[in-house]
Amino acid sequence: MTDKNEQDERRRRSAAFRQAGRALSRHSSESTVGEALAALAAGAGEVFDLDSSVDIYGDGVVAELERRVADLLGFPDAAFFPTGTMAQQVALRCWAGRTGNPVVALHPLAHPEVHERGALGAVSGLRTVYPTDAPRLPTAEEVRGFEEPFGTLMLELPLRDAGFVLPSWDELVAVVEAGRERDAVVHFDGARLWECTAHFGRPLAEIAGLADSVYVSFYKSLGGMSGAVLAGSSSLVEEARTWRHRYGGQIFQQYPAALGALVGIERELPRLESYVAHAKVVAEALGEGLREGGVPWFRINPEVPHTHQFQVWLPYAADVLAEASVRLAEETGVVLFSRWAEASGGPAGVSFTEVTVASPGLEWTADDVRGAVAGFLERVG
Repeated sequence: MTDKNEQDERRRRSAAFRQAGRALSRHSSESTVGEALAALAAGAGEVFDLDSSVDIYGDGVVAELERRVADLLGFPDAAFFPTGTMAQQVALRCWAGRTGNPVVALHPLAHPEVHERGALGAVSGLRTVYPTDAPRLPTAEEVRGFEEPFGTLMLELPLRDAGFVLPSWDELVAVVEAGRERDAVVHFDGARLWECTAHFGRPLAEIAGLADSVYVSFYKSLGGMSGAVLAGSSSLVEEARTWRHRYGGQIFQQYPAALGALVGIERELPRLESYVAHAKVVAEALGEGLREGGVPWFRINPEVPHTHQFQVWLPYAADVLAEASVRLAEETGVVLFSRWAEASGGPAGVSFTEVTVASPGLEWTADDVRGAVAGFLERVG
């Protein structure tokens, strides 16, 4: 497909999804600039005094966001970063200097390994090792038995590219303890930590308190514009602010992103547990619809979602499934699935998509889901 054809297809998909009346979730990228600015203006006054001065190099509303997140996660301090990639780079670099060991133990499907173009090694001089390559976080036994020392154990909660999967609470406590037995510090990639409370049955501060540092994102689950926060001890965060400046993250003004994050904390964070609960209903109904539709093989991963997001795997080419998804939206006004990709870790000819259940999805009954699956399969052919 040529670049022009790809652009045309992207515009067609965006138009179809924007105009559809029903969807399981809505992504901020579907908004126009005017719509996004109007929504931010409408919500910002609820979370911050808009008569205050705009931020200058991290004061004002940015400092308020840092304080709020530090309190939520139970840490003494927190620093705002323009991207999660930068926040995590800085955290792991700081820990390497403090431990004297540049080796980071993480999962091969972790975000730095899959989505950051080798930045940990190329930019920060760190080396990564894998206690396991199973599609889950490492166990305590795997961490204890790993054959070489490491300075930092990084755990992504949930592990997105394995299907947004989480360990049990006892398993998480055990693997953290195993990391400490290896004289390593523990860092949580908590880009989606916000929605983990239902699975663990613990508040955010108790979950985050297992780690020495935690990074969280604002645009994924909370619907913010951009940005991330790194939380930890006062001395770690002070050092992180120095490295943030060195990495080019000391930005003159960031009030739109900070306000968007505060709005997300105020509005979306309290709703996430209801999204997680309803994702289980949606996943079960999707499985029923696919069985009723005679699909020869499929996978809901995990079968019972751990968060409000999960994967669906189907035995068709990604372009076929993408076309069926767009046609369903164009012809019925229903968005069931969005983007599809070839499943590199599965059987040949299998593709997968990620499903997110958010506020719009709470209106869907199991019958609604099964009906949408039937319409989708008609268009797969």
